[in-house]
Amino acid sequence: MAKTFVKTKAIGGSVAVIIPNELVKEEQIKPNEVIEIEVKKRKAVGFGMFKGMRSFSKEDEFDDKR
Repeated sequence: MAKTFVKTKAIGGSVAVIIPNELVKEEQIKPNEVIEIEVKKRKAVGFGMFKGMRSFSKEDEFDDKR
């Protein structure tokens, strides 16, 4: 079973996902086939969250001697 992450898109009053072509080929999915999917929300990732923030300096370092 292959695993991938996709972003939901609003289409009319529904929410849809697009299956990436690589996964379609790997699983040999054809149009009008009935497939089973498992839905799980992905946990938020902090990578890139502080884009544009200055780098930490020596003065920013945590002083654990208190």
